[in-house]
Amino acid sequence: MKTRIAVVAAVAAVGLAIVWSQDAQRTVSLVITGGTVVTMDPAGRVIPDGALAIDGADIVAVDTADVIARQFRGAEAIDAAGHVVLPGLINTHTHAPMVLYRGLADDLALMEWLNKYIFPAEAKTVSPEFVRAGTRLAALEMIQSGTTTYADMYYFEEEIAKETKAAGLRGVLGQTVVQFPVADAKTPAEALTRAEAFIQTFKNDPLITPAVAPHAMYTLDGPMLTASRELARKHGVPTLIHLAETRDEVQGAEERFKTSPVRYLDGLGFLGPGVLAAHAVWVSEPEIAILKSRGVGVSHNPESNMKLASGTAPVPAYLREGVALGLGTDGAASNNDLDMFEAMRLASFLHKLHTGDPRVVNAREALAMATIGGARALGMERSIGSLEPDKRADVIVVGMRGARQTPMYDPISHLVYVTRGDDVQTTIVAGKVLMRNRKVLTLDEASVLSEARDWAEKVRAAVN
Repeated sequence: MKTRIAVVAAVAAVGLAIVWSQDAQRTVSLVITGGTVVTMDPAGRVIPDGALAIDGADIVAVDTADVIARQFRGAEAIDAAGHVVLPGLINTHTHAPMVLYRGLADDLALMEWLNKYIFPAEAKTVSPEFVRAGTRLAALEMIQSGTTTYADMYYFEEEIAKETKAAGLRGVLGQTVVQFPVADAKTPAEALTRAEAFIQTFKNDPLITPAVAPHAMYTLDGPMLTASRELARKHGVPTLIHLAETRDEVQGAEERFKTSPVRYLDGLGFLGPGVLAAHAVWVSEPEIAILKSRGVGVSHNPESNMKLASGTAPVPAYLREGVALGLGTDGAASNNDLDMFEAMRLASFLHKLHTGDPRVVNAREALAMATIGGARALGMERSIGSLEPDKRADVIVVGMRGARQTPMYDPISHLVYVTRGDDVQTTIVAGKVLMRNRKVLTLDEASVLSEARDWAEKVRAAVN
């Protein structure tokens, strides 16, 4: 009798423990479990059988699958077994609508490409409708290839912001200011007025960070560069600018101002925290020190720099000196895609070849440039760029089961040297699933592609 009572008591205790355990679990909106989690956190953790708990827009826990299962119950679950889970990629420099000029003019130097082909094409075709269609196409490509945040410089930026939000992506979006008449502004003063209105409309948006984008030192005079920077400072928003992209730019600065592009901007008081310099190819060691001391972020764009033969940025020196360094694709008119995995791989290969040292820009450094490094370059490292509690849930799940990816000894090596954008299976921004199992949920893919093809015919007719 005593034995029977003991058995009943033991069973009851187990049942109570199970109920207590279930009650102790916190219900969250989403759990991703079973994959290899590459956190990119300060400890560089890689968790082989890992999991994430996400509630709303935020990550609440990152740990082993067993620990997460004991602590959390997901209203929705994603099984990432056989996959790698990592922070969403951050493209620190592009011109999203220019996907509609993809392949329009190739195999040219930058100034010839701009002045003979791109600027004339833009003058004839850029409109709010063009920008909306181009942004939808760019957003589709980015979602499909694992980019969750991108920095943009273009025209009608309010239209880009609306389409970016509708697609569910995060954007740091700069209204372009340039000296000559363009599609959305006849004068730079008008462009500044548009920029301020854009900032006021989107300043507190959870997905859109508005910015001011003075195009470059060679397309703006000193007073307009200063005015652009002052507007950004006034509203506490980023400033995006092309800097020292080509040897011609440096030569022009020497002829006009007897100094380099970096020193010219520094002399204007332009450089400082919140500035993101795209390219920064022709920069000397002392000028790297200036950028570092001023807190300037740099966007490295290896594919565009190679394709346009603009030069090789001093990336090993940037890394050595601790400059906030991100990675960008540039626009698809000069790349010709928005695949950040390709940008990582080529960044690593380019600098190994250029320096003759196979150790430079290793796989972890290349991945960091596309994630936490990009976040630092944009001044957003507290909220994105790594998988950590209290950061935004910007996450991608990458398939690793194909012949090309087998075997996998090191997931970070595979992400940089093997993976392609179309290996991404799931893309999540702020806890919202934008693509699941290669199916984009926030855009009608067929409609986006059809519209883009229609615009291609209009562009072809306009430039011929």
